[in-house]
Amino acid sequence: MNKHLVKLITIAGLSILGLLIIDGLIYLGVIDEYTAQILTLAGINVVVALGLNLISGFTGQLALGHAGFMAIGAYSTAYTVMHIHVQASFWPLLVGIAIIIGGLITALFGLLIGFPTLRFKGDYLAIVTLGFGEIIRVIMINMEGITGGAAGLKGIPLFSDDINLSPLISFTWIFIFMIFTIILIGNLIKSSPGRAIVSIREDEIAADSMGINIFYYKMFSFTLSAFFAGIGGGLYALFFGYLNPTMFDFLKSADFLVIVVLGGMGSIAGTVVTGFVLTYLQEFLRILQDYRLVIYPLILILIMLFKPTGLIGILIDIKDFAIKKLLPKVTGKIGEDS
Repeated sequence: MNKHLVKLITIAGLSILGLLIIDGLIYLGVIDEYTAQILTLAGINVVVALGLNLISGFTGQLALGHAGFMAIGAYSTAYTVMHIHVQASFWPLLVGIAIIIGGLITALFGLLIGFPTLRFKGDYLAIVTLGFGEIIRVIMINMEGITGGAAGLKGIPLFSDDINLSPLISFTWIFIFMIFTIILIGNLIKSSPGRAIVSIREDEIAADSMGINIFYYKMFSFTLSAFFAGIGGGLYALFFGYLNPTMFDFLKSADFLVIVVLGGMGSIAGTVVTGFVLTYLQEFLRILQDYRLVIYPLILILIMLFKPTGLIGILIDIKDFAIKKLLPKVTGKIGEDS
């Protein structure tokens, strides 16, 4: 059997097993509602951060406007579910379709914005995408008829009306989309287009000389990145049931950037682990109020200075140290004892 297919089946099997275990713990009350909410929110953050990692980590283009893309996906999904009425039995189908619609609309905006902005490089691209995110937020504040304006959009249907099952169902939906995102991006990076995307990050001039269409693959990566941000936004809207433009400010984009950098630029596993760790840390640091806004940039600066490979790099260093230093001592001691 094909090794890639075996790996895919293994990942799917482990994902289903993990979902069943966590769902069981939530259903039995071992994982309380507050912890389930943190896990669910972490799953949303991972989806958006993986999208950002695609453009910033794998393609090497710094983007700072993903909160804006997330907002587009959130409001698009909310508008769809609030204006299309179906029978209760068709509600899960509508939820899935609405989230995908939100992602596609966001991808369209990504395509339109990426066409002029991706001609910029480095800091210029970061500034332009940052400006786009703020423009989207201001527009949504002034579109009271659609977004509810500064008061926010209320009455968005949740994943489930059942109060007791809502934490379980919400986590299940978001976990499924998170696994879908991980598998899709993982397979993309191992494909020919994925290798072309990574080559742009490594050396854009060399990639161009090899005949790789630099602008096309930047556009492809940016549009797909926006799609996943829109998916995350849709999940966010149906999870909270309320949206306000202030939820999608620059600090939201900075949160995703911290997850990507701390997890390791271009690392899927690092982004997933860091997404869960930082989401919990964010809740824990609420007692510090605005001081947490100092801690996050400090962590980011330290990582960029001393360990650019992020969390995954630290784990690799620990593994290498164990293999090179500790393992020979342990095996030598065992040999002496025998």
